[in-house]
Amino acid sequence: MKDISVKALAKINLGLDVVRKREDGYHEVRMVMQTIHLFDRLEISKNPSGKITMETNLSFLPTNENNLVYKAAKLLQDEFEIKDGVHVWLHKHIPVAAGMAGGSTDAAAVLYGMNRIFDLGLTREELMERGVKIGADVPYCVMRGTALAEGIGEKLSKLPPMVKCPVLIAKPQISVSTKFVYENLKLDSDMVHPDIDRLVADIREKDLNKIAADMGNVLETVTIPAYPVIADIKDHMMEHGAVNAMMSGSGPTVFGLFDKEATAVEAYEAMKASGLAKQVYLTSIYNNARK
Repeated sequence: MKDISVKALAKINLGLDVVRKREDGYHEVRMVMQTIHLFDRLEISKNPSGKITMETNLSFLPTNENNLVYKAAKLLQDEFEIKDGVHVWLHKHIPVAAGMAGGSTDAAAVLYGMNRIFDLGLTREELMERGVKIGADVPYCVMRGTALAEGIGEKLSKLPPMVKCPVLIAKPQISVSTKFVYENLKLDSDMVHPDIDRLVADIREKDLNKIAADMGNVLETVTIPAYPVIADIKDHMMEHGAVNAMMSGSGPTVFGLFDKEATAVEAYEAMKASGLAKQVYLTSIYNNARK
């Protein structure tokens, strides 16, 4: 096989709790991760020059070792002493620096694609083991579907598929540093933590209304005061029929879950007209986990 086209799917966090800050500076988390059907596309081909090269439709993205795509390709090229290089054409659609694991899912797609075109014979679990060297979200992006993530996000437990529903995505014209959010997170006795175990039970029951009621993200306590537009977007989605709306990851992207497609379409049109968000997408829950 000379080349392969791979979809790199975005994720949302249905629940995100920070349990504690570890002595090494990392935060221990409990998160419910969910793949959605919003994706980048990567065209990956062998490069006889032996080099790793990449192009993208967004001029501001790095195309060198500062991109996780490059890091993923280099990791496999070095480990397996692959003489051919690779060329990656990245068609970017997932909002950048948005709390949707856009860079991590692109890296996961490169691991998956190179495994196929170079016939490396790695299992999904072996790809996930390599993914954690690139970033904490990469193993989940290799796996996909519905999962509980613990530790720094690398300990994954597969969950039954989330009930399918329309998902509205809106990203305001701001960028949020994940580092800033975690550095300003106050884990004190006043912190209201989402009940992740109850959320997992709701997912097992396939009850959308219960899932919506038990969603929660502790990072909103930092990001929303710094960027009130996030709260405005959440309120707008709720006013237009979302069963719930929440910030994904460290933000600033907000997602809303809907129980009816027609309501979601109306909310999508209203959000585009509102001017609150620069990027607006209507998509759905995606449950096809990689084998």
